[in-house]
Amino acid sequence: MKTVLITGGTGGIGQALVKGYAKEGWRTAFGYHRKKEEAERLARETSSLCFQADLRDEKSLLVFFQSAMQQLGHLDALIVCAGTSWQGLITDMPTCSYDELMALNLRSAFLLSKQALLLMSKQHCGSILFISSIQGLQGASCEAAYAASKAGLIGLARSLACEYGPSGIRVNCLTPGAIDTGMMSVFSPEDKETLRTSTPLQRLGRADDIRDAALFLTSEKASFITGQVLGVDGGLVL
Repeated sequence: MKTVLITGGTGGIGQALVKGYAKEGWRTAFGYHRKKEEAERLARETSSLCFQADLRDEKSLLVFFQSAMQQLGHLDALIVCAGTSWQGLITDMPTCSYDELMALNLRSAFLLSKQALLLMSKQHCGSILFISSIQGLQGASCEAAYAASKAGLIGLARSLACEYGPSGIRVNCLTPGAIDTGMMSVFSPEDKETLRTSTPLQRLGRADDIRDAALFLTSEKASFITGQVLGVDGGLVL
């Protein structure tokens, strides 16, 4: 049975990923930080495994990965979805907030990839997928740190694709556009409508749009695809 480990499993996109992979018959494990009841309910509904972790802390991250692997046995796909944002002028951003954002959005991807690659190299196969953002491609006013972290994921994915392609491991990125999940709760209805009308397909994205793209990139149908950045943005970035 194919196995997948997903971070950020209780977020809007994360839940769609967990449900999607479980429905497709993958043995699914996911991480969460604070939403214990929600995570346990999702695990029951999908017959998945859930593990608590603070991915900003290396020790907690390693325990999370090792615990998941003890249950999964092997790893076919790692999906790094956990992330956070911070809005405001960069001159107002405390250094501690910057460090915490980078630790979760980028450093955790680095640390988890190291662990996954050690296992996948022995198998001579595997897929790693980072959930980045269109802001990692074009930047964003008042979200400079977030955009920088997501740009970092793109650079990391492309570099690892070069390093580990000879080992049969594929590494790719998804760059979601305006996806109507909890992270958009800070947007006013007017802002959401502006985003919708700015999108050529004239709608906001859904978490299931990301799920479907992820399922493709981690499947055998994408066996000759690596180092790529796939925009799931309705044409917002052209």
